[in-house]
Amino acid sequence: MRYLNLTLLSLIISTFIIIGQTQQNIESELILLNVRTGKEKVILREKRHFEAPNWSRDGKFLIINSGGKLEKISLNGKYLGVIDTGFADNCNNDHGLSFDGKWVIISHNDSRVNSPGGNSRIFILPASGGVPRLITANYPSYWHGVSPDNQWVTYCAMRNGEWDIYKTHVITDEEIRLTDAEGLDDGPEYSYDGQWIYFNSHRTGRMHIYRMKPDGSEQTQLTFDEYDNWFPHPAPNNKDVVYISYIENQNGGHPFGKDVKLRMLNVETKVTKDITPVFYGGQGSLNVHSWSPNGDSIAYVRYINDTTN
Repeated sequence: MRYLNLTLLSLIISTFIIIGQTQQNIESELILLNVRTGKEKVILREKRHFEAPNWSRDGKFLIINSGGKLEKISLNGKYLGVIDTGFADNCNNDHGLSFDGKWVIISHNDSRVNSPGGNSRIFILPASGGVPRLITANYPSYWHGVSPDNQWVTYCAMRNGEWDIYKTHVITDEEIRLTDAEGLDDGPEYSYDGQWIYFNSHRTGRMHIYRMKPDGSEQTQLTFDEYDNWFPHPAPNNKDVVYISYIENQNGGHPFGKDVKLRMLNVETKVTKDITPVFYGGQGSLNVHSWSPNGDSIAYVRYINDTTN
């Protein structure tokens, strides 16, 4: 969870309290949605809080996070076990797989460090589990994307009190700043052809979807509506982008437990359409890349608040 600046510390604390109380009373639904037909399939519904599904690169399973762990779930909702992430056992909801499917990249809340913006650092390890290797010494850093050649990762990070988008090489830890606009920049994810990095930004005073070249040039706004738009995920066809829209202005935050819907933008035709009705969700619903390998479907999480039933 990221916020605009340190003056919102009291809001952050109160929000964590509210989220903690709310998440104790919810059910989570893991859903597969065919974005072409609109057909949904709920494959898992449990009275607990889980988040942020990734679809494996071979299409055989999903990865979700819950309680700091990464869990594997079959496409039929069967529990396949926990990925062994070693000492990095406090993972937040910013995680995903390399394009070749061999590596899993995690954002671990590392108790060895501390800062006002959080203690998340990015690690990489074999997708089957293993010993994590640190790839961002600086913190806080929240992973969101990986280049198609598996050499670079993109992430949101707070440096000197400002939240911007950075990339770093997975071996050299060469941190490169890509954005410097006023306000929060977040959610950077590479397109499948490696030509663009899609992201969301609050630089206009409202959260919208943008894209830029991998070197940070040609930063271009793509949405202009009255929604708060977060976490763009480009499709394998390099044309469609799915993202989550808050119905009401969240003032630069992306909280849990709000009215949201999923939308899809075709970057060639500029046409945007709803692909879900409004549902109870937000933080945790669609944080990370969740496209199926064939580009027909996405996975997301919908929440049900038991206190309203």
